[in-house]
Amino acid sequence: MSFVHLRLHTEYSLVDSTIRIKQLMPAVEAGGMPAVAMTDQNNLFGMVKFYKAARAEGLKPVFGVDVLLQDEDDEALLYHMILLCRNNDGYHNITRLISRAYMEGQKLGTPRVRRNWIAEYSEGVIALSGARDGDVGHALLSGNNELARARLEEWRKVFPDCYYLELQRTGRAGENEYLHAVAALAEATQTPVVATNDVRFLEPDDFEAHEARVCINSGYTLDDTTRPKLYSEQQYLRSAEEMIELFSDIPEAIQNTLEIAKRCNVELRLGKNFLPEFPIPEGMTEAEYFSKLSKEGLEQRLDQLFDRAADDFEIIRKPYDERLQTELDVINDMGFPGYFLIVADFIQWSKDNDIPVGPGRGSGAGSLVAYALKITDLDPLKYDLLFERFLNPERVSMPDFDIDFCMDKRDLVIDYVARSYGREKVSQIITYGSMAAKAVVRDVGRILNHPYGFVDRIAKLIPFEMKMTLTKAMDQEPDLKQLYDEDEEVQALMDLALKLEGLTRNVGKHAGGVLISPSELVDFTPLYCEEGGGSVVSQFDKDDVEAVGLVKFDFLGLRNLTIIDWAIKSINQQRAAKGEAPIRIEDIPLDDKKSFELLQAAKTTAVFQLESHGMKELIKRLEPDVFEDIIALVALYRPGPLQSGMVDDFVNRKKGVAKVTYPHPDLEPILKPTYGVIVYQEQVMQIAQVLAGYSLGGADMLRRAMGKKKPEEMAKQRSIFMEGAEKNGVESNNATEIFDLMEL
Repeated sequence: MSFVHLRLHTEYSLVDSTIRIKQLMPAVEAGGMPAVAMTDQNNLFGMVKFYKAARAEGLKPVFGVDVLLQDEDDEALLYHMILLCRNNDGYHNITRLISRAYMEGQKLGTPRVRRNWIAEYSEGVIALSGARDGDVGHALLSGNNELARARLEEWRKVFPDCYYLELQRTGRAGENEYLHAVAALAEATQTPVVATNDVRFLEPDDFEAHEARVCINSGYTLDDTTRPKLYSEQQYLRSAEEMIELFSDIPEAIQNTLEIAKRCNVELRLGKNFLPEFPIPEGMTEAEYFSKLSKEGLEQRLDQLFDRAADDFEIIRKPYDERLQTELDVINDMGFPGYFLIVADFIQWSKDNDIPVGPGRGSGAGSLVAYALKITDLDPLKYDLLFERFLNPERVSMPDFDIDFCMDKRDLVIDYVARSYGREKVSQIITYGSMAAKAVVRDVGRILNHPYGFVDRIAKLIPFEMKMTLTKAMDQEPDLKQLYDEDEEVQALMDLALKLEGLTRNVGKHAGGVLISPSELVDFTPLYCEEGGGSVVSQFDKDDVEAVGLVKFDFLGLRNLTIIDWAIKSINQQRAAKGEAPIRIEDIPLDDKKSFELLQAAKTTAVFQLESHGMKELIKRLEPDVFEDIIALVALYRPGPLQSGMVDDFVNRKKGVAKVTYPHPDLEPILKPTYGVIVYQEQVMQIAQVLAGYSLGGADMLRRAMGKKKPEEMAKQRSIFMEGAEKNGVESNNATEIFDLMEL
């Protein structure tokens, strides 16, 4: 016989667990259990991660939720109830129930459900009674056996053959009294029982860290004698053997954990995308309409760029026509025309309604179709931007435009989308904040009741860097390591902080991500909102909503666009008063002399991506005098080029101080605009294509690998590059040198 834990909170409960999903799965397997359930409090935040991690470990994932049931007579009374997804219908019902709890049932910041709601969403669901904390258990402990029986019979009607009385032996107050009473009730009513351990941490030694987490959330200190003691040291992930021994007198309670796990069979649809339908004229397919608009848009762009009466116009337009058709074929084959149509529609609405939109940035600027549909305002052929960097035919993944809107009016665009597709189909995306290095030290110092100055001294020794960890901080800061080694109080604080570091602590809202679903959002993800009707967000984060098939659209708010809008309107107001024609920002030439004078003087405050102190210093060194220099500035201002000497090479070659050389003669056409220095990711892709025979799709895979810097993937790509270069007659040492330069 084995056993399955069916009541377990992970870190995504936010209030009372230190269990990380990645660490949970190996522990479950080591404990001799074939499956495990995740039943976080009032949410399904971590469900997709849990599902993937369990499957990867060869374990069966069972998931559900620990809901808070509101008493029908006393709103202050809340009972626990465990609801498990028996099948996909049950999963969708629990999704709707939890979403409704946040949308309609929040009081004092706590989402709660009502009895009639549970009855409405009971199909495909297995219910556990909540043990002493459930409504049946509460009645039993109050000595009201009649009420307990009445509630039990009610739930058995709601969950026919799917309701279990929950048993626990965790050493908490009231458990023994409850066990005696519930055993009698179960026997009298022939209701099945099931054993749970109400798990909150992995090992017995984790109890202190768990209590610290509870205190951080609730505002108590660990030594506060008045704080509620709701948990025991026994609520760890007991092994199957331990649970079998603990309930040796009630073997059916153990056996039923296996039976329930067998009955719970949910299959998540992962990896398939579901786009909303875009309205198409009658008699046309989506692909036909998309191609028609793209070709019409290109004609308009060509009219802006070139003189049709010129003798060489047909020669000039040929690469545009060929590139457009190539992109259309790829986009239609991948099934993404709807995505482009949706983005083009809300961008055009924004422009029509005086909402400033950025000209385009990121890999999306490499699409000629995007330029033709006025999604972007950059000609990708003029700047040698590659479509494959945006949408790789050799690696199917959703396109993703980074679209900047005026900060003040961005919400108007989101509202337009919600009105167009239905508010029940549109939401923003949740994010999770974690206990980062500095913050967790301050939190732990507070709950240990240390003076502010003591904690502040430690926290200030932790370097302020992205992705800083406490371990890394002690390696980098000798003073912090010395404090840890010599002061027992510092050591105790740091050891506790290390156990909590990185745990999920709170929820937030993604800066720009918006979901547009083909049907109700709750068909794909449960929903979350703050009490009082704040904006609705998905309970799944960015990666998980994409995994279940929803498509993310980026609506980024950019203050710089707002400032530009204010400036243009102010200037035109003054010009109108003088009887002068208004200016349009699109008409300002890219070689405007006065603009470059301001730029060379590093007067770039409020200029997007050029306003930081470090960037201003680089501007002074480079002295940009053409638009391409501005592009290079942004690409060069990152750790690799700054630390490797690449920036010095670029500046010296531009100014004629150093000679322009090329790593290989065949690379001159690619690197000539950047004085022989590899600056852009597009150049990396072109080099791989020219020297090593990569397709542009394969070169994009190389570019992605270099961005992620995973050693095993880089070793694989290096081997492919070297082999291809050798076939093309490139000398081995030269190929190695070029690959190293590309990695920077």
